[in-house]
Amino acid sequence: MNKFLLAVHVLAAIVAVGPVTVAASMFPPSARKALAEPADAQALSTVRVLHRICRLYATVGVAVPVFGFATAKNMGVLGDTWLIVSIALTALAAVVLAALVLPRQTALMEGIEGIEGVEGVEGVEERIAQGVGAGGEGAANAGAGPVGPRDTARLAMFTGLFNLLWATVTILMIVRPGSTTGA
Repeated sequence: MNKFLLAVHVLAAIVAVGPVTVAASMFPPSARKALAEPADAQALSTVRVLHRICRLYATVGVAVPVFGFATAKNMGVLGDTWLIVSIALTALAAVVLAALVLPRQTALMEGIEGIEGVEGVEGVEERIAQGVGAGGEGAANAGAGPVGPRDTARLAMFTGLFNLLWATVTILMIVRPGSTTGA
């Protein structure tokens, strides 16, 4: 049973978390391109697809800790330090994704869609300039107004943090420092 649970846990991590990390990493540069070329329907479409992938696979990703807890319980390692640290980092990664990455993606996407309707290059440049004024607080704060390149940079930072947390959890799961179950 341990092998089955561990296999499902690992497969869920690969299938669910992998696409989120890749799509979330691709989103900021794609959003910058869509901002730079508001008339490019393909750029906006790419942003929409990447956001949809992140939302869908984030939901599917709930299976990872569910099967992880089941595996840890069966292996009798729920109290091991490496696992407790992994659980805490996984929870932090989930918070970063749910509170910082996905809402900013949504706001950027909506802001880009709003720019798409502006006529003329001057109008687009004015809207983008407004988004990076006053400290760059544009669409990164949902409903705050126009979007700008600073918003994509801030999103890239939070996405990098999310990816770093998952990489750390993956390393802890493989190395299992202090584990008596063997590595």
